[in-house]
Amino acid sequence: MQTIKNYYPNWSELFIHESSPGKRGHSVLLQAKAKHYVETQFFPEASLGSYVNGVRHEDLEQQTFDDEAFDLVVTSDVMEHIYEPKKAFQEIYRTLKPGGAHIFSVPIINKHKKTQRWATKNPDGSPEFLFEPEWHGNPVDKKGSPVTFHWGYDIKDFIETHTGADCEIVYIDDLKYGIRAEYIEIIVMKKPL
Repeated sequence: MQTIKNYYPNWSELFIHESSPGKRGHSVLLQAKAKHYVETQFFPEASLGSYVNGVRHEDLEQQTFDDEAFDLVVTSDVMEHIYEPKKAFQEIYRTLKPGGAHIFSVPIINKHKKTQRWATKNPDGSPEFLFEPEWHGNPVDKKGSPVTFHWGYDIKDFIETHTGADCEIVYIDDLKYGIRAEYIEIIVMKKPL
């Protein structure tokens, strides 16, 4: 949230898409204070763009939103669960207005090593792990989400190569904001004006 405030101090007036929000922290603030906020989750059995219990179903790899629909797209620890990140980043970029940004957290597990694909998708949609199976929590699925990538700092180059966005990795390590952790990198993928 601190990065959103720093880059877009008028965030509460903007059109914001948050994919897979939890029920705490910045997600609660965005839901309560952003005038044009859209929450989406991934429900594998639903039709794209449909609603499940009042929440819109979207697949980040093939969204139903119009071009240039949002000023901000926010994801928190989502991009390590995407099977085809090139498609997802391109789709997010497509939905951003010029000057808009995808601001997101993702664990940079590999730090200075190359990004590793951790799992592929079987024909039935289940994960085929290439290494030790890893699952993270999922707000709409008790079994969790499979980890598909261990990202490195080369995520910046990956995004820029596949989208044309300007990309920056931001670090805020400041106890004044209660921010101190191992995986504190926030990535800002900005669509040029």
